[in-house]
Amino acid sequence: MNASPVSSTPILRTVLVWSGSVTAILAVVGAVVGFLVAGVDGLWSALAGVLIAALFLGITAASILIANRWFGDALYVPIFFGIVLGGWILKFVVFLIALFVLRGQPWIEPPVFFVALVVSVLASLAIDVIALVRMRVPVVDVELPSDPDAGERTDDSGAGA
Repeated sequence: MNASPVSSTPILRTVLVWSGSVTAILAVVGAVVGFLVAGVDGLWSALAGVLIAALFLGITAASILIANRWFGDALYVPIFFGIVLGGWILKFVVFLIALFVLRGQPWIEPPVFFVALVVSVLASLAIDVIALVRMRVPVVDVELPSDPDAGERTDDSGAGA
């Protein structure tokens, strides 16, 4: 593996850190609001919605960060797409498991769960947009060669003579 950085790595790290912080805040707020709206079942429903959204949205960023470790390797592209596709398959399997486990649970309050899930997804999308807008990323990941004649030039460059 090569140590060359990929321009998306700082953005994805920032997104994961911010998402973790916002998930913690949403979990506390969701638990309090869920408890006030529907009691203990509302509290658990809100926590389940927030945590499921955080897990699903974090898997994509984490899989890309893991795949970027092979940047510069001759097999980077197949490794990258294999890891990212594996993350999507993992999300699909976890979704099916969560669907079957949570369906019909007596402690799930569907409206509270749904609102917590939607608010968490919207917060994650907002974090993605803010992180992408604020980050300064080079358009091309290349290093330009230096000018071989630069050492022969003088400050006046013949101007004004």
